[in-house]
Amino acid sequence: MTSSFLLYGAYGYTGRLIAERALERGLRPVLAGRREAPLRQMAGETGLPWRAVALDDPAGLDAALADVPAVLHAAGPFSRTSRPVADACLRTGTHYLDITGEIAVFEALAARDAEARAAGVVLLPGVGFDVVPTDSLAAHLKRRLPGAVRLALALQSVGGASVSHGTALTLVENLAGGGAVRRGGRIVPVPAAYRTRRVDFGRGPVEVTTIPWGDVSTAYHSTGIPDVEVYTRLSASARRFLVASRYLGWILGSGPVQRFLKRRVDAAAPGPTDAQRARRKSLVWGEVEDDGGRRAAARMQIPEGYTLTAMTAVGAAEEVLAGHVGPGFRTPSLAFGPDWVLGFEGVSREDLA
Repeated sequence: MTSSFLLYGAYGYTGRLIAERALERGLRPVLAGRREAPLRQMAGETGLPWRAVALDDPAGLDAALADVPAVLHAAGPFSRTSRPVADACLRTGTHYLDITGEIAVFEALAARDAEARAAGVVLLPGVGFDVVPTDSLAAHLKRRLPGAVRLALALQSVGGASVSHGTALTLVENLAGGGAVRRGGRIVPVPAAYRTRRVDFGRGPVEVTTIPWGDVSTAYHSTGIPDVEVYTRLSASARRFLVASRYLGWILGSGPVQRFLKRRVDAAAPGPTDAQRARRKSLVWGEVEDDGGRRAAARMQIPEGYTLTAMTAVGAAEEVLAGHVGPGFRTPSLAFGPDWVLGFEGVSREDLA
């Protein structure tokens, strides 16, 4: 197995965590991104090779991929960055992985399955916190109840929450987008925070609210379950804000407001500190139901989201580099199975019913 892959977005918050994890695992990724100065600095700190290339330079991207078998793409928002990297991978026969959580990106890559198979290329998005644990849980529940037609997933962060600049920018750009669920196999728009319910992550029932999480796309591809909803636990103020966004979407999506919010993102800390990540964890819950009313449920405990992303993204790259994943579009559970995530430190799963 080669120990090299191209890590695009290497100097971002999550990219740095991935690079650190790769070095711990004995891998030597090629650091890549748009800006030369931070790449040169990071290369000096890590001893890793680097390549600066812009996403609007197809010839430059092709040259950057010429001698690497795979790309791990970590530079969001992926709605703007995924297509040029995936295009270059298909042109050069390079496997593509990313850490997106964006529904539209998953769907766009799924639509290129035949193209990827013809090129002998793996298209494997979502190899981080979104969607490895939830996708794995969905596949596990489908395995327990093969006739399932409805799936609900929920997440909760324990010990506080903060996001990287890339995640924050994605959230800002999607403020006016509302919500999404899957009904009858089709992704349909719904109002932001349109539904709440109570679930038990293992500490007693709590209220959770729908969000347009990546599993609205991927869970259907992984399991064939036609109805999918994803929830998260929100503070009362966050839920009120989402409800208000139903009526203020045109303002939140306007140029002046977007520019203001992005300046606030740029001025904030790049992401949680090492100490903050160490004391946080995440909880995942899922339930499936068939037309006969039979149900199966399970829950998981996993590390903090960025910590888990570094683990699973590097783990997925290792599997692809070893030739363990066939060409075409894959979700994490289609590539590795429902139990792969259990091999990472701090991950556990419990069946409930």
